[in-house]
Amino acid sequence: MNSAFAISLATAAIVAVIVLIAWLRLNPFIVLFVTSVVLALIAGMPADHVVASFENGAGHVLGHVGTVIALGTMLGKMLAESGGADRIALTISNLAGRERVDWAMMVIGLLIGLPVFFEVGFVLLIPLVFVLANRANMPLLRVALPMGAALSVTHALIPPHPAALLAVGAYHANIGYTILLGIIIGTPIAVIAGPIFGRFAAIRVPLTKENPLARQFIRSEQLRTMPGFFLTVFTILAPVILMLLGSLADEVTTPHGQINVTLHFLGNTDIALMLATLISFYVLGVARGFSMETILRFTNECLAPTALIMLLIGAGGGFGRVLVDSGVSKAITDAALGVHMPLLVLAWVLAVIVRIACGSATVSMATASGIVAPILEHSSGVSPELMVLVTGAGSVAFGPMNDAAFWQIKEYLGLTVPQTMKTWSVLETLIAIFGLIFCLIASIFVH
Repeated sequence: MNSAFAISLATAAIVAVIVLIAWLRLNPFIVLFVTSVVLALIAGMPADHVVASFENGAGHVLGHVGTVIALGTMLGKMLAESGGADRIALTISNLAGRERVDWAMMVIGLLIGLPVFFEVGFVLLIPLVFVLANRANMPLLRVALPMGAALSVTHALIPPHPAALLAVGAYHANIGYTILLGIIIGTPIAVIAGPIFGRFAAIRVPLTKENPLARQFIRSEQLRTMPGFFLTVFTILAPVILMLLGSLADEVTTPHGQINVTLHFLGNTDIALMLATLISFYVLGVARGFSMETILRFTNECLAPTALIMLLIGAGGGFGRVLVDSGVSKAITDAALGVHMPLLVLAWVLAVIVRIACGSATVSMATASGIVAPILEHSSGVSPELMVLVTGAGSVAFGPMNDAAFWQIKEYLGLTVPQTMKTWSVLETLIAIFGLIFCLIASIFVH
C-alpha cells in the first residue's frame, strides 16, 4: 500500500469518527463499527475478513478490560457505600490541604500505577477522584487529570510496569538504571501533564452534563461511622500488592516452581482484582453491617452504567485492529523508516505511528522497540535506558480514539468527544512531547 494513501486513509477515518460523533450526534459504537468496515474495504481487505478483524480486535480488548472494569467498579461501589472512599478522601484533604488535592492524587497515581496497567489503576482510583472533587468542591477534571497523567507516565516510562519491561528486554537496558532515569524524567512530566495542565483544563472545559457514574460513588450525606483509614487503604492496595508480587516472582523464587506458579497466578490482573473485590465484600460489607442481599444489590446497580463503556472500548479495539490488519499501519511505519533521523527520535516517531495506528501503548512499545533494537545493536553513543524511555513516551502520544483509555476517560468523566480530545488527548501528547525533549536533553549527559 502506498504510504501517502495509507496516511490519507487513516486521517480521513479519524476525521470521520470525530464529525459523525461530535457534530452529527450518531451513536459512537455504530460510528466506530461502520468507519472500521468502510476503511477496511477501501484499503483492499477481502470483504469476508473485515468483520472478523473488527470482532477479533474488540474481543481482544474486552477480554482483559471488560473483566477489569466490572471487578474494579464493584470494588469502587463497596468503597463508596461503606464510607471507605470518604475516609480516604477526608484523610487526603486534611493532610494535603484542599488546594493541593490534585497534587496528592498525582502522587497516589504514581505509586499505584507502578505495578498495574492503566485501566486497573484507573478503576481503583476513580471513586476517590469523584469523592475528593465533591468534598473539596473542586472541578472534577482538576482532580482526575493528575491521576490519569500519573498512571500514564508510570505505564510508559517506569519498570516494573509490563509495557516498559518489554522495551527493557528489547534494548538490553539495565533495569535499575532505567527505573532511576524513569523517575527523574517521569516525575516532572507527570507534574506538567497532571496538576499544571489539569488546573488549566478545568477552567477552560467546564463539565455541565450530569454524570451517573459519579453520582453512584458520591453519598449525599456523610456517614456517621466510617471504616478505618488503613483498613480501607489495604483493600485498595491488595490487588496492587498481589500484582507486584507476581511481577517479582521470577526474581525471588525458582522459575516454574510451585511457589513461582502460585505467585504468578495470584498476581494475574483478573485474579488479584477478584480477590480484592471478595475481601471488600467482607471488610467493607458484612463487617459494616450490610446483608448479602444488599451487597448483591450494590454490585448489580453499579454495573449498569458501565455497559456503554465496555461497548465503546471494544469498538475502539476493533477499529485499531482493522487499521493493522488492512496494512494501513505497516505502510505508515515503512514510510517513517525511510526517513533517516537520530535513533532516539526514530524510536519516538515509530512509537507514535504505531500508537495512532493500533491505539495500544503496550503494543506500540513492543512494536517500535522490536524494529529499532537491531539498529541500536550496530550503533554507539546512544543509551539503551533512554531508548526505553523515549519509546515509552511516544507510545502514549495523542490518546487516540482507538485506545480503550480514550473511551474510558470520556464515559467515566462524562465528557463529550471534543472535550475528551481537548483534555485527555492533549494530556497524553504533553507526556509524549516532554518525554522526547527531556530524553534528548538527558542524552547530552547519559551515554
